[in-house]
Amino acid sequence: MARSLSAAQALQLPVTLRGIQLGRPVDLLLDRDSWHVLGFVVRCGDESQRFLPLGAAQPAPGEIAVGSALMLLEEVGFYRTRGTSFRRLLGGEVLQGGRAVGRLVDLKFAGREVTELELQRGADGLVRIPASGATVVPSRRASAA
Repeated sequence: MARSLSAAQALQLPVTLRGIQLGRPVDLLLDRDSWHVLGFVVRCGDESQRFLPLGAAQPAPGEIAVGSALMLLEEVGFYRTRGTSFRRLLGGEVLQGGRAVGRLVDLKFAGREVTELELQRGADGLVRIPASGATVVPSRRASAA
């Protein structure tokens, strides 16, 4: 099974090719219906934004490695329209069984699958719930990060 990774942690990692930094992820795109990770929006060294499909990335403890710079796709707008921005979901109200259970602060994924949502829940502090069956009401408009 793939190692579990926090979205917030992944967005702190450099995107590298054989140890050379190509850019930094600025967002994670998700399919909220299936709770699958589509890939990363990456701000490259030339300040352009590109899309890195999760299948072409190898997230590791200190980096998100790619086998080729050609995996950083130029049509990021195309992918943004087909996915939901993790940054847009942050702070959003999480519903489970039709009732509010907290506000999204992070999520965990293993491979493509989002496994858990980390929530701020009033006096309970931070709690984790399974992503399956949960819905997040976005709190923010999508931004160009």
